Amino acid sequence: MSNPGHRSSRPVDALATIGNVRPLLPEDLAAATELLEQAPIAHCFVAARIAQGGADPWRLGGELLGYFTGEGLQSFVYCGANLVPVGTSPAARAALADRLRGARRCSSILGLADEVLDLWRLLEPSWGPAREVRPRQLLMAIDHDPLIAADPKVRLVQLAELETLLPACVAMFTEEVGIAPTLGGQDGAYRARIAELIRANRAFAHIEGSQVQFKAEVGAATSTVCQVQGVWVPPALRGHGLSAPGMAAVVRLARRQIAPVVSLYVNDYNTAARKAYTAVGFQTVGTYATVLF
Repeated sequence: MSNPGHRSSRPVDALATIGNVRPLLPEDLAAATELLEQAPIAHCFVAARIAQGGADPWRLGGELLGYFTGEGLQSFVYCGANLVPVGTSPAARAALADRLRGARRCSSILGLADEVLDLWRLLEPSWGPAREVRPRQLLMAIDHDPLIAADPKVRLVQLAELETLLPACVAMFTEEVGIAPTLGGQDGAYRARIAELIRANRAFAHIEGSQVQFKAEVGAATSTVCQVQGVWVPPALRGHGLSAPGMAAVVRLARRQIAPVVSLYVNDYNTAARKAYTAVGFQTVGTYATVLF
C-alpha cells in the first residue's frame, strides 16, 4: 500500500526535490523485497519478475527505478511493458513522474488504484490521452480450498495443444483489452509467451475435442502467491455455469502445484465474473486500477 508519510502543504510536484530517482542495483534488492513483502498479493507480478531477473534489465524485461532519500530506498516502479508502482508516496510519485515524462514505453500502468491513478494524473499531460482508464478493479484472493465442486475436466494444457489453446487466448485478450495481442507483427512473440506458460505448467483448460470450453493461466507466481489471468469461456457457452467450477479447479491445482494463495483482479463492472469468483471463495483484498494505451 502507499506509504502514509507526512503530508506537506507544498505542491506535490515540489516534493520531488526531497529525494532522488535512480535505477536499482543488485545491492538494492533486499530493500526492494521488503517493500514487496508489505503487500505480497498486490505485488505478486513485480516480485515474480525480480525473483526471476534480479536487477538486470534484460532478464527483467524492464527496469526498476527507485525513489531514494537519506534513509534509503522508499519505493520504486517496474518499467517494462507495464508500469507498476510499488509502495509509492506522493513525493515518490512526483519524483518518478519527473523521470518518466519522456517518451512513453509501456502499454499500460497497473497496480494499486491510489498509486496508479495519482501517477497517471502526473503523467497524463505528457503521455495522454489514454485509450482507457479502469479506475476500480477488485483484487481478490483465496488461501483455502474452493467452496464449490471443481470441474474435473479442467487440467494442465499440453504443449501439443498449443494450437487449440492459442485462439482462445487471443480471443480473451482482444475482448478484455480491446486490441489483439498479435497486432504489429507480435504473432510470434505472443505464441511464444503462451507456449512458455504451457511449458511452465501454468495453463489450465477444459477442452472438448478441439474446443476450449474454459481456460485460465497463472501469469505470475512467487513461493507464496500466484496471480491468475486470462479467465475465459466462449461466448456461446456463457451462462451455462462453467466459470465457477472451472475456477474452483484452477484454485485446487494452483494451490497444490504453484503457491498456497491464488489471486486475480477483475473489473468492478463484471458482475458475472465477480459472482463466480465469490462462489469459489475469493475475497476482495484490495483495489487495482489500470490505464491502457
